[in-house]
Amino acid sequence: MYLAVDIGGTKTLLASFDDKGKLLDTVKFPTPRDYDNFLADLRHYLQFLKIVNYQAAGIAAPGRIDRLHGRALAFGNLPWRDVPIQADMERIVDAPVVVENDAKLAGLSEAKVIIKEFKKVLYVTISTGIGTGIIINGVIDPSFEDSEGGHLMLEHDGKIENWETFASGKAIFKRFGKKAQDITDESAWKIIARNIAIGLIDLIAVIQPEVIVLGGGVGQYYAKFSDYLDTELKRYETPLVPIPPIRLAKRPEEAVIYGCFELAQQHFGHHAKPKLVKKKS
Repeated sequence: MYLAVDIGGTKTLLASFDDKGKLLDTVKFPTPRDYDNFLADLRHYLQFLKIVNYQAAGIAAPGRIDRLHGRALAFGNLPWRDVPIQADMERIVDAPVVVENDAKLAGLSEAKVIIKEFKKVLYVTISTGIGTGIIINGVIDPSFEDSEGGHLMLEHDGKIENWETFASGKAIFKRFGKKAQDITDESAWKIIARNIAIGLIDLIAVIQPEVIVLGGGVGQYYAKFSDYLDTELKRYETPLVPIPPIRLAKRPEEAVIYGCFELAQQHFGHHAKPKLVKKKS
């Protein structure tokens, strides 16, 4: 059995998986701003999962990771800095733990779904911010494990700006006063598509992916702007920079926790399976 922990800026999702990747159970709780309070709440809410004995755990953190020492250096919307999250989690879960950036884990999950078709996948999540992951042959590419595609510096309206400041869900709401799900104006979607294309074309030129998978709160509305995005990207296409197909994430709401399972299994799947202990109902 495997545990997945998706730490978000406002909520944390816990999930248990069997050895074949079947999602068994989930529990959600608000993410405290204080790190010690988070650890206490995590210990508390783990009791509500039906499984209590895990072979390993995968932890998703929204920020920069020191993988060698198992520390989370910075969290996007949380004030935590340089916390020993791997060691803390291992004490709580009593199992080996691997920690990774949440966008990379979402990309890993989505790449595994389409691995028979595509071996080199660029995953882009567009929600409050923009995150990216590069997955090759079902493994997070170590050359890009610290990449922050949403922080590309690009020209926009005559200024050099961070990509996510004008193309993310937060930027969309600031400009149009609506969330992506509520936008019906075609002219607005044209602008949104162009702003997304500006960053995508740079990523395509550098990474040369076989496919792009879009996820996140904005990405899941790809059908609303797919034609506009395709038109914008084709403007920049050259023989040396072909535009790959774009796919919508298969599990946009659960991609991160499935990625936690995939990474934990990759790291610890060879370990002996512990005896399963179920809680009394």
